[in-house]
Amino acid sequence: MNRAVFLDRDGVLNEAVVRDGKPYPPASIDELRIVPGAAAALARLKAAGFRLIVITNQPDVARGTQTRDAVEAIHERLRAALPLDEIVACYHDGDGCDCRKPRPGALLAAAERHGLDLRASYMIGDRWRDVEGGQRAGCTSFFLDRGYDERAPAPPYLRVESLDAAVQRILEMERLTDLRVKIFADGADKAGILEMYALPYIRGFTTNPTLMQKAGLTDYRGFAGDILAAVPDRPISFEVFADEFDEMERQAREIATWGPNVYVKVPVTNTRREPAYDLVRRLSHDGVKVNVTALMTLDQVRDVATALTGGAPACVSVFAGRIADTGRDPVPLMTEALTLLRPAPGAELIWASPRELLNIFQADAIGCPIITVTNDLLRKLPLVGKDLADYSLETVQMFHRDGRAAGFTL
Repeated sequence: MNRAVFLDRDGVLNEAVVRDGKPYPPASIDELRIVPGAAAALARLKAAGFRLIVITNQPDVARGTQTRDAVEAIHERLRAALPLDEIVACYHDGDGCDCRKPRPGALLAAAERHGLDLRASYMIGDRWRDVEGGQRAGCTSFFLDRGYDERAPAPPYLRVESLDAAVQRILEMERLTDLRVKIFADGADKAGILEMYALPYIRGFTTNPTLMQKAGLTDYRGFAGDILAAVPDRPISFEVFADEFDEMERQAREIATWGPNVYVKVPVTNTRREPAYDLVRRLSHDGVKVNVTALMTLDQVRDVATALTGGAPACVSVFAGRIADTGRDPVPLMTEALTLLRPAPGAELIWASPRELLNIFQADAIGCPIITVTNDLLRKLPLVGKDLADYSLETVQMFHRDGRAAGFTL
């Protein structure tokens, strides 16, 4: 399947005519101003293998305030100046047709014509209708915020300030598409979770009582219900917080009812070092999807694998980052953990508690299925593949700037 970047026209490829805080299309070629740098930005997307398809609402034709010939003339100018594969215009007024954004009909029809994988495609727009149209088609949507006096789109979306910034983000994300390891975001802040949900390479979410306490949460059920309503289609792990196994089991069975995408995190032991293997076995063989957490030894992995064999789909979280904190290399241990989990093919190993982006690529290299990463660490992903000479220069510039700001003298 091919991939595409869908683009709105006015405000994205050409400058909108803004009056009283509202954007309007150019009335003619004489008013057309292509966004500076648009041709170079789109050329980068073409070089990366994307189809470039414009999806634009032009209701002024139906309203009688613009002619179709004038719109088509503008499109001819855009085709001549920009490396576009297709321009699709909806000339209708009102929301009765499927091709007018926010309805996704135009995107779906273009996907059929070009053989596109919409889940691997993107939408860039400057208004809520564009963003919602992309969302409804299954694309990752960018909101190019021009500061118009109108409603903002509903999440999830990625906010950018320019076409070039959107293109840069897309190319950064594409560097991660070849990874086999699934990246799960680890956090308890709703805004941060929604920010990560907008990223196509975030395949799931985990949280724990410590993160929720730091976020100031007091209503566990309310928080979980809120998050599950916003993220209904990716696995999410919620953790029990009891120390007695009977209460752990009661909490686990309730949490499991919250949604089909819920995994229940159960610690490998309680605070008295008593193993939870029997509880894990009962839950898993009763169909509860568990995420056994806080493992750090191979003996624990072996015993958990035995408990999970023949049970429901599960995750096994080995805290590789904390193992590294003790001065031990986690890579050999994690590699052996994969071998130990083979008798339980429904259980996926999680590289938990990573300390740096390098851990993502280490996990991928050994074939670890999942790695959990905090939002703060995920925000460093644009650094992946960065030119080291450029990074060196930026570091020198930072030291110079901060030294001047400090007012040092010798």
